[in-house]
Amino acid sequence: MDEKVLIDPSLAGKSREEMGLEPFVDPEIRSSIIGIPVFISQAIISYVMRRASEGNYKDGLNNNKQSPWNDIVNETMFNSKKKGSDNNLSMQKRVFLHFFIKKEKANVSKYIFKHMVKTLRESQLNNRTWIPYGRLILET
Repeated sequence: MDEKVLIDPSLAGKSREEMGLEPFVDPEIRSSIIGIPVFISQAIISYVMRRASEGNYKDGLNNNKQSPWNDIVNETMFNSKKKGSDNNLSMQKRVFLHFFIKKEKANVSKYIFKHMVKTLRESQLNNRTWIPYGRLILET
């Protein structure tokens, strides 16, 4: 949307439809493979996995020692608040193990989509190609 306004400043303040853009429904990754447009969204990932897009999702899982998830995951995995022998696992993987052990549903399609978005952003920042000419459409 911002790109359209840069090209034609008279479009400033207009809606997506007035600019000739498709309406925003969900965040999606748009790309092209051999000239064929490809759209990837969380709903598409759920459909391909044949799994409902529901369950727990924890965002902002970082690997610092102050993470509120440290005690919860350690208690689940080791019956203790002390860190066990999972030093090589990221916090996200440890939370997945917590969900698995506690038999809680995790929103796997959301985790996959968020990982794809993160990877695509990193590749764009580092000028690496992950999806040829991939673009993130995360406007509201």
